[in-house]
Amino acid sequence: MRTLNYILLAVRDPLKSADLYTPLLGREPVEKATTFVLYVLPTGLKIGLWLADEMEPRPNAAGGVEISFTEDSKDAVRASFEEWKTLGLKIVQEPTDMDFGYTFVAEDLDGHRLRPFVPADNPR
Repeated sequence: MRTLNYILLAVRDPLKSADLYTPLLGREPVEKATTFVLYVLPTGLKIGLWLADEMEPRPNAAGGVEISFTEDSKDAVRASFEEWKTLGLKIVQEPTDMDFGYTFVAEDLDGHRLRPFVPADNPR
């Protein structure tokens, strides 16, 4: 059986990206070098920030992935929105109701999209 447990993001500067992802994920990386930074989340999911110029084969460009975060309520989504604005993330979608739930979208330094949302079927 195949298990999805690792996401690699091509980035221009792993250490600079780590300055953003450390408060965003609420944890310190388990590995931190100039070419690669690794986070292990409580669920076991690993997120790696890999220097795009060092990846083989090289990606066409940095950026282009969307990572979604499930929140407990609309208030939690709004709180993330306010917090992430202070981190300097580029907001590309203001908080809004969509068919799947309440959400907003921000971009990191490399254009990876970050989407917190509360599912539409969540009563809170």
